Amino acid sequence: MEESRRQKRVSKAIKEELSRHIIESFQDSTSGLITITHVSMSKDLKNAYVYLSILGDSPKQEILDLFNERRGYLRKAIATKIKLKYNPLLIFSLDNSFEYEEKIQKVMKMLKKNEK
Repeated sequence: MEESRRQKRVSKAIKEELSRHIIESFQDSTSGLITITHVSMSKDLKNAYVYLSILGDSPKQEILDLFNERRGYLRKAIATKIKLKYNPLLIFSLDNSFEYEEKIQKVMKMLKKNEK
């Protein structure tokens, strides 16, 4: 389903603000590289689905749990910077598209080798 222009603007603003807070308070040498790949808003703008990509050797599930524990802090931080009628509930999940892409590339290389 296509997102409205307002949904896109709000999701972009939330992505930018969350990215700043990740750099300031979550990113360290043990966490690896944490990036927000996509933010999707519900039609009523009450829920923000935040997709995280975590690169490195750090345990991904532990970092995701940390984000879920600090959901209230992040929600409050967004509310102070972005003025909305409703402060959206943040729903974090892992974005595995990079890992999926790597697997596909490995399979393609194996097929090319077997073809020769």
